[in-house]
This record gives sequence, structure tokens and C-alpha cells, in this order.
Amino acid sequence: MLANSLIELDRAHLVHPVSSYRGHEALGVRVLKSAKGATVTDASGRQLIDGFAGLWCVNAGYGHDSIVEAAARQMRELPYATAYFDLGSEPAIRLASELAERAPGDLNHVYFTLGGSDAVDSTIRFVRYYWNARGEPKRDQFLSIEQGYHGSSVVGAGLTALPAFHAGFGIPFEWQHKIPSPYPYRNPVGEDGNAITTASLAALKAKIEELGPERVAAFYAEPIQGSGGVIVPPKGWIKAIRELCREYGILFIADEVITGFGRTGPLFACTEEDIVPDFMTTAKGLTSGYVPMGAVFMADHVYNVIADGAGTSAVGHGYTYSAHPVSAAVALEVLKLYEDGLLENGIKAGARLMAGLAGLSDHPLVGDVRGRGMLAAIELVVDKKKKTPLPASAMPARRVFDRAWDNGLIIRAFANGVLGYAPPLCCTDDDIDAIIDRTRRTLDQTLEDVDVRQALA
Repeated sequence: MLANSLIELDRAHLVHPVSSYRGHEALGVRVLKSAKGATVTDASGRQLIDGFAGLWCVNAGYGHDSIVEAAARQMRELPYATAYFDLGSEPAIRLASELAERAPGDLNHVYFTLGGSDAVDSTIRFVRYYWNARGEPKRDQFLSIEQGYHGSSVVGAGLTALPAFHAGFGIPFEWQHKIPSPYPYRNPVGEDGNAITTASLAALKAKIEELGPERVAAFYAEPIQGSGGVIVPPKGWIKAIRELCREYGILFIADEVITGFGRTGPLFACTEEDIVPDFMTTAKGLTSGYVPMGAVFMADHVYNVIADGAGTSAVGHGYTYSAHPVSAAVALEVLKLYEDGLLENGIKAGARLMAGLAGLSDHPLVGDVRGRGMLAAIELVVDKKKKTPLPASAMPARRVFDRAWDNGLIIRAFANGVLGYAPPLCCTDDDIDAIIDRTRRTLDQTLEDVDVRQALA
């Protein structure tokens, strides 16, 4: 009765993110009740392995009492402190210091937000302020990558290059431009890493020259494109792109909202290719999703230009909940858990995950298996040679998700037939093996889908 009541209340009142409103009304909500480790339990008592860590975010896993205790202690002592008026709190100050110490290169300044979208928005404001302070106000054009994701806010969604975030919203803006994704599995130049990097560099250079080098302000890239389908660029790709931006004096922003905090192995994916961006955005794994928080890392030279440009005037950008003491206390405890063994376990579990998914390559529907660490994808096709995707009539996003759910597994099922994986770093061998076994069962069931069978015929 309680579950039915919640379904009706949800249907009547709760607006869900990135959903078909009418479709959701018809389907009804699946209510999650509790969680521990990598397992979630719904309101009916059904247990599922969370192969997607909520929304790429519960990196540490569910049910860590030490995180709850850290939040409770801070709530009792100081539940809120503004960072306006030159005020602050110990947890936020310590967290900024701890993060700066671990960040690549000279990313020594940290601005806290509520999540990834407003972290990206903040960089756009900081970038514009930077170029105005430098006396180059004409640098007002921003670049990103097709199939990239940089949030769902007004301007961040314009940098995002996924149709659902543009349709009906009047974006992207005319100052937001894209270059093609490296997408090795479907790149026109083939899957050779050097050829892909050369093509991307040529595309970026052509776009810069088209707009005018003196006009381009910043370039945004995810080390791995998450919501675009877990697209893993060739080794050396992001470093080459970063260096080209440096040659043109263009600010380079690494969006690590998904890849940060152990998702690909190390604390930050940028360190895998030894790059230091001018800005780095993070969120999700920063607090393991237990409370909202994001962060913008700012390089010394950027901070100094902004600070000197403002002089004694205020830099007019702020949020009520920036540097929230409870979120900061949680993040400090989560960081401790990462370094007390979760990062190491994530590397081991990630190797097992990638090996297990690779073992599914012989399945008739599996066209590509890709990923790094605890971030992976399977791309489904009905013709491996031609790389023909599943037909839209098969409704991959809905039906595959439903099958996986019925099999006791939560994954991300994209509309183009890509299955996304981002399990918690705490996963045991049994958790990973269950993910693989339940994925194979889901693939076998999808193979019997009437629309898929017709496409295979």
C-alpha cells in the first residue's frame, strides 16, 4: 500500500530529470528504499547490483557509517556557514587545501559549487572575467566536442552536444561551437589512434582559424566522454589537444565531473596523461553522491589574472551554498576512504570488470567493448561488420534497462544501444561477476526481441 501511494504521489507531483513526462506518468516510478555496498533494495524488497553507482557518482559505495557520522557531527557543530563576507568554515578550508595538494600541477585554487552543472557554468563566468581582465574582451567563443556532456544548466547545456539537451530550449548559443568526437569505434578515419588524433587536431585548428584565434576563449573536454556513450579517446589524444590549445593561448578546461575520484583508476584522469588544465571541474565522486557538491580547480596563472584584474573590487560570482560545511565534511571523509583502500580496490575491480565485459565480445549483439577502470560501455549492433546499431523500434534505452532491472542489475541504457557501466569502487569479485552474468542474460533476452530479430534477419 505504501509503495502504491508513493507511486501515485510521484506521478502527481515529482518532476523527474531528463525523462518523458507523459511516459513517466504511464510507467510509474520505481522506488528505491535502501542500499549497502554496491547493492540497492527497492520498496518491494528486490535487491539489485548498482552497476551505475546512482548516476556515475556513488564511487565509495553505499552505507558508509563514517560518512554519515561526519555529516552528523558537522550538522550539530555548524550546519551552515556562508563563504560570503570573507567568512568560512574549517571543513571547507581544509577540503580546498587537501584537493589542491592532490590536483595536477598548479591547480591550487578551488571554488566550490553544488554540482557539476554549476561548476561548468562557473568556469564560463571565470573564463570571460579572465579575458576581460587580460584586455582581450573579443575572446568570447567557446569550443567543445560532439557527444560531449557539460551539464544541464542554460549555458552548460549549450556546451553539451547531445540533442535531448538542446531540443526545445533554444541552445546552443551562437558563441558555442563543436568539433567531432574522437569516437574510435565510429570515427570516419578508422580506429587507428594516431589517425584519430591527427584528424581531431586538424578539426580543432580549422575551427579556431574559422572563428579567428583572437576570438576563441576556451576549449572543454572530458578525459572520457561519459553521457555521449563512454567514448574513450586514443592514448595521447587529450594531451595533443591540450598542447594545441596552449599554442593558441586558449584556456583548456578538463571536465572531470564523471572521471574524477577514482572512476578511471587514479584520483584524477588527467594525471594518466600527465596534463595540467587551466581549469578542472569535478563533482559526483567528490562526496560520493551522499550530499551535493562540486568544485572548480583554477590554475595559479588564471587565479592571479582574475585577482589582479579585480583589485579591491569583488569578483561578482557566488552561490548561497558554496563551500557548504556539511558537504565539505562529507567530502573530507570520502577522500580519506578513497586513499585508505577504495582507490586500490577500484583498480582491481576495474580490471575484472573490463576483462569480464571483453569476454562478452563473442555475443552476436556486441559490437564494441570499451572503457577504463570502473567506467565502461558495451555498444550493441545487429551487424558487426557494418556496425549497424539496434533499430529504434527495439527501444534500446527502455527495453534493455527493463530487462537488466528484472535480472537484478542497474545499468545505463542509451538510446543508441550503448550500455554504460560505472559501479562503485567498493565492488567485490562477486559483485563484478554478477554484473557480467546479468549482462549476458540481458543480452540473450535482447537477442530474442522481435524487433532485433527482424533487424538480424
